[in-house]
Amino acid sequence: MALAREGVVPVVTAAFMVYGAWLFSSVLGVILGACAFFLAWFYREPRVNISKDPLLFVSPASGKVVEITDVDDPDPFVGRSMKIGIFMSVADVHVNRIPYDGKISFLKYKRGKHLVAFAPKSSEVNERLYAGLETRHGNVLLVQIAGLVARRIACRVKVGQFVSKGEAYGMIKFGSRVDVYLPPIVKPVVRVGDKVKAGSSVIGRV
Repeated sequence: MALAREGVVPVVTAAFMVYGAWLFSSVLGVILGACAFFLAWFYREPRVNISKDPLLFVSPASGKVVEITDVDDPDPFVGRSMKIGIFMSVADVHVNRIPYDGKISFLKYKRGKHLVAFAPKSSEVNERLYAGLETRHGNVLLVQIAGLVARRIACRVKVGQFVSKGEAYGMIKFGSRVDVYLPPIVKPVVRVGDKVKAGSSVIGRV
């Protein structure tokens, strides 16, 4: 278990606050200490076992599958695909991972609302970040969606960067959602209601 890079500043800051508070009041120190512990727990980045099977696509997020839908998007990058929506509660690991080896072809940030992330409409109206991934089996679209509590989406990759299956590419801070659009050749192996883990759970098979 490690600390995600996005959590270094807030966790270290919280630790200094705990130390300062403890000098004045042990009660305040305990309260702030509990908050610091929560931050360190939230920003955890566990090691994952990633499948090397070239026919398998892994989950980009840890949480609950809330949507599986066939789509025919007018955007030529997406086109006909299978959309899988994964809701991350505050208790889930929030580091997002690449579902398959490929190249980041574009990144697009869009401002929006902050509806509860498990609602299907959140994919269309909430604040979100699009990441286009070109793979040997077709294009994959990853959408990080901010939720009711989440207010920041962090992305670690750049356009033109080659990424590996299971590689961490960013995170969304607090309850949120990730939608992944898989090419037609990839068939889903999960169902609505299934719990998945980023990088280790298989969600699709060629």
